[in-house]
Amino acid sequence: MRIFGKVRHRPSASWRQTTDRAFTLIGDGHYEDAGALLTRAADMEPWLSESWFNLALLHKFRHDWEQARTAGLRAVALLDREAGAPDWWNVGIAATALQDWPLARRAWQAYGLRMPEHPPKGAAPDEPLGMELGSAAVRLSPEGEAEVVWGRRLDPARVEVQSIPLPSSGRRWGEVVLHDGVPHGERVTGAGDSYPVFDEIELWAPSPVPTWVVLLEAATEADRDALEQLAADAGFAAEDWSSSVRLLCRTCSESRMPSDEGEGDYVDPHDHSEPGHPGPLGHRTAGSGAPWVRERECGIAAPPGLVQGLLDGWVADSPDTRAWRDLEEVC
Repeated sequence: MRIFGKVRHRPSASWRQTTDRAFTLIGDGHYEDAGALLTRAADMEPWLSESWFNLALLHKFRHDWEQARTAGLRAVALLDREAGAPDWWNVGIAATALQDWPLARRAWQAYGLRMPEHPPKGAAPDEPLGMELGSAAVRLSPEGEAEVVWGRRLDPARVEVQSIPLPSSGRRWGEVVLHDGVPHGERVTGAGDSYPVFDEIELWAPSPVPTWVVLLEAATEADRDALEQLAADAGFAAEDWSSSVRLLCRTCSESRMPSDEGEGDYVDPHDHSEPGHPGPLGHRTAGSGAPWVRERECGIAAPPGLVQGLLDGWVADSPDTRAWRDLEEVC
């Protein structure tokens, strides 16, 4: 097969050995040494798309998006097929990280995704795609204290977080995270809807809205729900962490797990991973089937000038059944 006048052969044994050693180093976190080997492999087989795909993958792991885009474009230039290649997906992620929207659109189309008419009437061609792909689950801090939260897919590589993450994740409600394309896990609702769980790559757009934790006294679920609705009506969020967070071991978090169906744009609960498997009682889901407990730990996403007013207004609507204390900014 000829590409640009060159004869393309099967990769040599040296190329395979060098590439295998590089991916072993990547698995151990030795990206610099792996990069030297993958560069050597690309020098051995420059007409092989896999040479540049592997380099693009390494640069993605390192979050070196300029290099990921460059290597990715070299890879797709050498492809044998027109659509569906993962090379294009990596190009789309790199382009999204760099806010190169024309290239991102081209990449998703080449991969085989249906794209909305773009740019919309009156919009500039370099504006974000705004595909609105529905709800999604994303695993924050996948290499640390991982937490699966729910959000809204803006396009194939970005999710806007709509749960209120626990402070250990270092993430906030309303932030946009860049995520990988290969899911690790799945969440299934009672209605049978299935949602893949994508791993966060990095923070794409921070949120100015801080996270607060507060202890509530809520006589009934309706009292708790009233605070969540009050925060939503103000354009922000409140979440009863006492009932919306469950602890899963990492293995189960990355498998197919049931998830309660929510009433909003996302579904609860979100998951906080722990390294070991839970004991004989199984996975712990806060509030699952248990009697109502008046004291609730609640996360609130709201500006400093609004959060206390929200809580005071909530109490004022039913002072006999509601109270709050110990408000603290945590993220």
